[in-house]
Amino acid sequence: MLSKSHCWLINKTIIRRKVCCINSKMAFTTKILRANKDSIIFNKNDILPKITDPETEKSLRIAANELATSTNVVGFPTETVYGLGGSALNDESVKSIYKAKNRPADNPLIVHVSSIDQLKRKILPKDYKIPEIYDNLIEKFWPGPLTILLPIHEGSPISKIVTANQSTFAVRIPQHPIARALIALSDLPLAAPSANASTRPSPTLASHVYHDLQGKIPYIIDGGACDVGVESTVVDGLVDPPMLLRPGGVSVEDVRKTGGGSWENVVLAKKTAGKSEAVKTPGMKYKHYSPTAKVVLFINCGDGIAAISKYISENNIPESKTIALLKSRYFTDARAISRQINIEEDLGATGPEISRNLFKLLRQVDEQGVDIIFIEGIDETDEGLAVMNRLSKAAFETINGK
Repeated sequence: MLSKSHCWLINKTIIRRKVCCINSKMAFTTKILRANKDSIIFNKNDILPKITDPETEKSLRIAANELATSTNVVGFPTETVYGLGGSALNDESVKSIYKAKNRPADNPLIVHVSSIDQLKRKILPKDYKIPEIYDNLIEKFWPGPLTILLPIHEGSPISKIVTANQSTFAVRIPQHPIARALIALSDLPLAAPSANASTRPSPTLASHVYHDLQGKIPYIIDGGACDVGVESTVVDGLVDPPMLLRPGGVSVEDVRKTGGGSWENVVLAKKTAGKSEAVKTPGMKYKHYSPTAKVVLFINCGDGIAAISKYISENNIPESKTIALLKSRYFTDARAISRQINIEEDLGATGPEISRNLFKLLRQVDEQGVDIIFIEGIDETDEGLAVMNRLSKAAFETINGK
């Protein structure tokens, strides 16, 4: 129960913020809040975390109070990418997300909750049981980078803007302690897309969020680098056969193996949809993950020497153009390919390494002002499906060596 003085202070803060926002046309002085994920402990069945570091607790409570007492949104780390969170139950908060990102209004958002208890208390109808088809997946991957679709029931508190007026909503429990603690302390299910400007590469560092959204949001919680590096996997178990709507941090192989039963026949959704077609989850319709530089994706091109040399020659790329090379498993050193390649970065050799480094390196070389980015594709097994899904959307052109 809040004291009268506390209520007065909150109301005064809200009034002051509203006046400032009106005067500054919604411009913010974006502040970075430091947090240590290792200081946050969720014991089994805990609703609220134990936080051992005072600075981390202060940062989380500042951000949680912002979410609970205003319609502003904040940036925060998850295990996949940095998210931009606002109350999924408040139309104005959700509008703030779309405004900060300049996101198309018909691109739905994923709801993030801190626990199944919060999902039941805040969103689901009384006595509603999550469909059994999800049981094995929830047991294995919650908390974690897996999002499931559930039906919208009559009287649902979820903003219709979150779902783009559709009959289902997407939800997950993030594994990252900072994300989970923020949601638990605010006790708000958070709609939270990636915290980047729409169409840009997703952010995996707080500095990426600051680069895109400085002045557009009040706070960013800096919790270090994200572990997974690509967004969550989204599955729909409400249809038969079930569908994988977006590949991500949980591989389709793991979905089949863990889910069992109908999941062994899971269908992969098409990568894009028509302009007038509604989509159930982010990442299915619009251009995504694109740097300013032109991205050229090379697949099945061996060591890359012949394919890249041919591309440079046939497209008459002048020496004045700066080129970056992002290579992974097979491409040779840039010096052996062309002296026109000015920057070379290694994505890594394993699926988790490539996934973790993908967006970070796309942003890194783009911010160095290169004109063209050549990137080596990988096979679409395990983490490769999610990586290639993102690269196919980021690429201006794809060169297939087969």
